[in-house]
Amino acid sequence: MTGDGTRAVRAGLPEAEAYEPTLPGPVFAAHYHLPGDPVGPYTYGRDANPTWSLLERAISELESPGTDAETVVFSSGMGAISAVLLSQLRQGDAAVLPSDGYQLLPALVERLEGYGVTVRTAPTGEDAQLAVLDDRMKLLWLETPSNPGLDVCDIRRLAEAAHARGTLVAVDNTLATPLGQRPLELGADFAVASGTKALTGHGDVLLGYVTCRDPRLAAQVRAWRKTVGAIPGPMEAWLAHRSLATLQLRVDRQAATALALAEALRDRPEITGLRHPGLPTDPAHRLAAGQMRSGRFGCVVSFTLPDKECAERFLAGVRLVDDATSFGGVRSTAERRGRWGGDAVPEGFIRFSVGAEDPDDLIADVLRALDAACAATGG
Repeated sequence: MTGDGTRAVRAGLPEAEAYEPTLPGPVFAAHYHLPGDPVGPYTYGRDANPTWSLLERAISELESPGTDAETVVFSSGMGAISAVLLSQLRQGDAAVLPSDGYQLLPALVERLEGYGVTVRTAPTGEDAQLAVLDDRMKLLWLETPSNPGLDVCDIRRLAEAAHARGTLVAVDNTLATPLGQRPLELGADFAVASGTKALTGHGDVLLGYVTCRDPRLAAQVRAWRKTVGAIPGPMEAWLAHRSLATLQLRVDRQAATALALAEALRDRPEITGLRHPGLPTDPAHRLAAGQMRSGRFGCVVSFTLPDKECAERFLAGVRLVDDATSFGGVRSTAERRGRWGGDAVPEGFIRFSVGAEDPDDLIADVLRALDAACAATGG
């Protein structure tokens, strides 16, 4: 299999067996028949589950096709992120994290520092994390494109610099998805993502995963999952696997519409700070075009409206867009990120996640809501 669509549809499916479903239903089991010594693939529900196994194989085939990569699935994206950081870092270690990444990273930084880990941070753009990378660092954490600012860093360049110092590299691949970017092929040791977002794409599953090519690293992450019990439910794992079949269709539609929306917003006078890596005028476009696959620059567009009140009017005025957090779903969502207080963004900053609606309908709805929001301020 070479095509992304074919791979997404077939990933992780078991060998065909007469009169059995092509994708077996979820296995609900806390324990299994286990005579004699506790060996075998399934011994206890916190260790492994057949439904997880199929999903993990599927994600491995997408993140690192043609290799023996291993995936470990978690109950959430933060479960996956925490597993990498806390399974690799010990008292006295040092790490580099992005200063503009997901808003819960600062809480993790505080936790790591409380455990005696030294943490340095720098922005994603212009490979600024290179400036704080030195021989003491055990782990370099990248998030590209960053959330919510949509900056991009050069994974290959940073990974080469890190490995030259003996530093491991993890990449948060949530926004790009494995169809838009394959960090392991670019030199990363860990590809990490929240499957809650575009991977599953329907806003009804909390999930995370870590994919590694090094069996030793995968075993360490898996041991951490077992220890803290951050396991996905079998129904969530089954829903996620089912959703992978439409991943290529969703990613391509959403990326194309996101670019069209960004182009439609480019000349709007009330908008500043418009970002989407697919825009030729975007500061990250050249690097993203060389690093992200098949023109899949993601479904997120960000921009800033004049103030909080204008942003709130805009969000109240759109009819085809839900005022909700998260991104990557088939229904468009948007939110004023400043309401959470964890991102260094202006009060009028909007993170817009493009869904699978008809592009003309969605863009017309957005422009109409912008007109109404600005008219209310005399803009």
